[in-house]
Amino acid sequence: MTSLVQRWRARSWFTTSAGFAVAAILLFAVAPAVLSDFRLNLLAKFLCFAIVAVGIGLAWGRGGMLTLGQGVFFGIGAYIMAMHLQMADAARLGNDVPEFMEIAGIRELPSFWQPFASAPVALLGILVLPALIAAALGYGVFKRRVKGAYFAILSQALAAALAILLTGQQAIGGFTGLSDFRAFFGFKLSDPVNRRMLFFLAAGTLLVVVALVRQLMHSRYGELLVAVRDQEERVRFLGYDPANVKIVAYVVAAFFAGIAGALFTPIVGIISPADIGVVPSIAFLIGVAIGGRTTLLGPVLGAIGVAWAQTALSEEFPSGWTYLQGVLFIVVVGFVPAGLAGLWPLVKGLRDNRFRRSAATPVAVVVEARPEPATEKVESR
Repeated sequence: MTSLVQRWRARSWFTTSAGFAVAAILLFAVAPAVLSDFRLNLLAKFLCFAIVAVGIGLAWGRGGMLTLGQGVFFGIGAYIMAMHLQMADAARLGNDVPEFMEIAGIRELPSFWQPFASAPVALLGILVLPALIAAALGYGVFKRRVKGAYFAILSQALAAALAILLTGQQAIGGFTGLSDFRAFFGFKLSDPVNRRMLFFLAAGTLLVVVALVRQLMHSRYGELLVAVRDQEERVRFLGYDPANVKIVAYVVAAFFAGIAGALFTPIVGIISPADIGVVPSIAFLIGVAIGGRTTLLGPVLGAIGVAWAQTALSEEFPSGWTYLQGVLFIVVVGFVPAGLAGLWPLVKGLRDNRFRRSAATPVAVVVEARPEPATEKVESR
């Protein structure tokens, strides 16, 4: 038995290592060689969405938490990075405030901007602030045993509230947001080489995030998270607090979303309330659902595929894409809960069943007619 377990672990490790090697080759060698600078930058944007999707896959696919407000944590990381880049550009030009503030008539830098002028503080805020907010929100929600549709509505309302709040704040760009970044930690964003560096940074971050989530899924915590999703009361009966298990998954998903938002800002060159509201949060969720929320790579492929389809089809069908996106979500959730990642096992199972039925030929039972034993008549003489 021990030998079988060791063989299974060795095979799993080999398969995982091979998968990561193939992904690294595709991202770091094939994509830069075959894609133009514009397409590569577009793929980098999609990779940011995939980072968010990995966290949603952990929280929703494994933990059963329908997170409709990941745009909140995505926006926190994005705006912190944008504020730092704006102040770095202003300091390089010798200005006291960023250019958009001068145009708006703001002559003094707001107090909440000042800490993020420092690069270490900005990076620390990107990593810590989304996680702290998620921990506080999760503690207040999960400790009160709020779950299901109520949690989904609450998280979606939080995303809508943040977007409305940012829209009315001229000190952080208002409706138009923050844009026109010239440099990224000293590297000029107008240089194509630096743009490729951002792509490699996003690709490397995605691989690290996927590796971390895989480790969590195959750990004791991952098994406990699935148990909480399926039988929360039994887990509580065994002495575990399901709220703490959910909080950890929710914080990890928020942590990944904050990092993705910080990478999104210099890659795209703009961040606005339209990028973090209810619609983007739902788009994140649709990508995860279509790809396969219970798998490791399903959210990644689904997020990239949906983002690519939105970019390609929205130009031809601006209003029709939204309806198509909704139909895809309904079809996947209603008829293919495992997403596209679950189609292959389904097709394979149907194929195997068909093969078994075709291979099972009827066995003809041939009964050989044997002559009846001759009865000797013994005549009594």
